[in-house]
Amino acid sequence: MKKIRTKPVVAAAQEPGRQFAALPYRDRDGLEVLLLTSRETRRWIIPKGWPMTGKTPHAAAAQEAKEEAGVVGRISKKAIGEFEYIKRLKNGAPLQCTVDVFPLKLTKQLTHWREQNQRTAHWCSPQEASELVEEPDLSALILAFAEAHARAVRKKKAKMSKAVAADEIQLAPMEDATEETVAGA
Repeated sequence: MKKIRTKPVVAAAQEPGRQFAALPYRDRDGLEVLLLTSRETRRWIIPKGWPMTGKTPHAAAAQEAKEEAGVVGRISKKAIGEFEYIKRLKNGAPLQCTVDVFPLKLTKQLTHWREQNQRTAHWCSPQEASELVEEPDLSALILAFAEAHARAVRKKKAKMSKAVAADEIQLAPMEDATEETVAGA
């Protein structure tokens, strides 16, 4: 005999859901992030989806980015934060979802991908992205990521300039020593 579902679908829809998202980004004369439209409401979102059997949260987020936005890249294993939104299920019931967000540095943008004809993709500045998304926590997360990225870039540039200065300091004595050895010979 077939088991009958005793829990109403609407009640199940009230339970919190967990999803994983990628925040695709690239640095071309400034940081850009990728937004895309949702299939149903056409609002601006980032690639996200449900947990996948056999995949870690960050791997599931990377898979969603490939399927929904046609982007491939290096994804962080650590989430930079989370946001909440209300998802409308196919039966119309609302589901409160919490989404963990993993930054994905673009290495390749595909010319063809699974949901290409179902969504619009848009590269934009973090400021524009924060204004386009409807979820306040996602907006704040995008801006916080942009600030953290800018700090990391400044730190990397400072390290590189210090390394260059150190190389120059180390080269000067070596050149002097070489000249003295040649002169003394």
